[in-house]
Amino acid sequence: MDFNSPAFQIIRVLFLGVFSTFATFFFTPAVTHFLYKHRLGKQIREDKNTPVFISLHKKKEGTPTMGGILIWGGTLLTTFLFFIFSKITNGFFGALNFLSRSQTWLPLGAMTGAAFVGLADDLLGIFHIGPKGGGLRIRDKIIIYTLIAAIGAWWFWIKLEKSIIHVPFLGEMNLGFWYPIFFIFVLVATTFSMNETDGLDGLAGGVALIGFSCLLVVAFSQQRYDLAAFLGVFIGTITAFLWFNIYPARFFMGDTGAMALGIVMGVVAMITDTALFLPFFGFILMVESLSVIVQRIYKKIKKKKLFLSSPLHHHFEAKGWPETKITMRFWILSGVAAAFGLSLYFLDLFLV
Repeated sequence: MDFNSPAFQIIRVLFLGVFSTFATFFFTPAVTHFLYKHRLGKQIREDKNTPVFISLHKKKEGTPTMGGILIWGGTLLTTFLFFIFSKITNGFFGALNFLSRSQTWLPLGAMTGAAFVGLADDLLGIFHIGPKGGGLRIRDKIIIYTLIAAIGAWWFWIKLEKSIIHVPFLGEMNLGFWYPIFFIFVLVATTFSMNETDGLDGLAGGVALIGFSCLLVVAFSQQRYDLAAFLGVFIGTITAFLWFNIYPARFFMGDTGAMALGIVMGVVAMITDTALFLPFFGFILMVESLSVIVQRIYKKIKKKKLFLSSPLHHHFEAKGWPETKITMRFWILSGVAAAFGLSLYFLDLFLV
């Protein structure tokens, strides 16, 4: 068997994706039992500025959070397992290893860093440690994730000497010293957008599944096969998580999952030079973030709300839409926008 052929690489991605799905399924009961046994449930903070959100979600208080451990934990476990296989065998299983310095070190490192910061934030919230009922303040989160993103920016700009981005249908643009700033912006934006989208059962997981599927196609088309294999594994763990997270959720993703998902999406977009396609691949993430920004600006200027509640999914909840209807429709919009983005990506390859 030719382990370098595109045919084998397809088998590799599919096999690893299926493996990580079932491996994560296998460990889910133990994780779920731990979360319920120790009552590591979501706390709804009392806040006079968000009465609509509190009234809609107070019933979910106590549902275990930090289920995102399954996503990044399953990814790390699969990565480590097949790395070990590559050291003890040269056959099929050895060829499945996808850990490589040029393609997967950075997304794995960023994922782990963001996941542990998110995990700490979840625990602070559960045990009411910190201001306003527990957890990190938004300002603190921005600083921490900016520092994580800055490490990645330094790696790209100094170690890899990257300063050029691809502008669809126009070609290459040299950002010079603006490149690390752009890099940081992309990572922080995707991280917090994913966190804002994680507000309904299954919503963030489904949107992430669609976005990462697009990035997998892109990575494969660029012959970044190790990165494609990593994304296959990541998609597998998201799929297993989503099985238990759809309405009514057995557990929530928590910051540990949302932040890990968001930062990996940003890193992979920078590696594949498709950051400017992210508004399509992560369409709902962009819409949710914009709704929060617009709401705050409108309140500051008009002294009243534009939306009943933000992010946007809470507005539709407040209007009486069932949670499942919002989630499914957002998934559909995400899928259509992602398909359009992929068509633009390949059209750009053809024309430029």
